[in-house]
Amino acid sequence: MSFISEFKEFAMKGNVVDMAVGVIIGGAFGKIVSSLVADVVMPVIGLIVGGVDFSELYVNLGDGEYASLAAAVEAGAPVIKYGVFINTALDFLIIAFVIFMAIKGINKLKREEPPAPEAPKEDPEDIKLLREIRDSLQNKA
Repeated sequence: MSFISEFKEFAMKGNVVDMAVGVIIGGAFGKIVSSLVADVVMPVIGLIVGGVDFSELYVNLGDGEYASLAAAVEAGAPVIKYGVFINTALDFLIIAFVIFMAIKGINKLKREEPPAPEAPKEDPEDIKLLREIRDSLQNKA
């Protein structure tokens, strides 16, 4: 089997194609959630906590003072962008929650397998004894 035909067989397997579609959709979904967090959720949270724009929160590790994060980055100052980290953490939490809800919904839609039939219950001892007596009386007659 040649390398090309072996690769073609691998690439055309259902799992590989399904995974590729999932990665592409996941990338697009990630952009949607990032926009939701940056453009909808964070402004509301910023308003609630007093007008704070989380994406502008940073710690300057350099000597100079800068009016904004963009100015500090442009000047090449070392900064810790903890506001960006907060946005990214919220992105993750929202994505994880949405995926959890989607999988929970998908699991509900799956057909439940019918329960396995129960094994027949064994007859009580007194019933067994009565059957033995009946059978022995029938054999005598």
